[in-house]
Amino acid sequence: MKIGIYVGSFNPLHIGHINNINYLLNNYLDKIYVIPTQNYWNKQDLIDIKYRIEMLKYIESNNVIVDSINNSLEYTYQILDVYSKLYNVEDIYLIIGADNIIEFNKWKNINHILDYNVIVLGRDNIDINYYINKYHFDINKFKIFKFNNIDISSSTIRNDIDNNKEYLDSKVYKYIKDNNLYR
Repeated sequence: MKIGIYVGSFNPLHIGHINNINYLLNNYLDKIYVIPTQNYWNKQDLIDIKYRIEMLKYIESNNVIVDSINNSLEYTYQILDVYSKLYNVEDIYLIIGADNIIEFNKWKNINHILDYNVIVLGRDNIDINYYINKYHFDINKFKIFKFNNIDISSSTIRNDIDNNKEYLDSKVYKYIKDNNLYR
């Protein structure tokens, strides 16, 4: 069984995230755990974790599980270690966007993270192989997927929710409006 671990701020959950999940489930993975982070090292404008978890629950299914327990772990390797107690290490795949590969070498305990497999989702025409080679990572630890996904950032959506609502699931948009988030 191939298990995806999708860690992020999901601030808010948008169609790009949903497309990533659906694409990976249809093409490679059997199950994906989505873990919104309580604190994110480079993000200052996160709404409360409880709202982000509630938005993610709209996509929960048998194959998509929202983790509302391990959100306060500070580093990705700690989250991966939690799941290694449930599954074999070789069955676990960390899911990252190509924008993360640029400084992946700086992640805390990167060598330990690379005990696991890594799925990199193409984004912004970033040359993923260039960075894998640049940092002398083992190419066999990486699975690269490129597909036509929307190119939108959560910050763009947050800055103008009403004019960017087409990038949100209708239930997520309603939840944001009902709870007066991102005003």
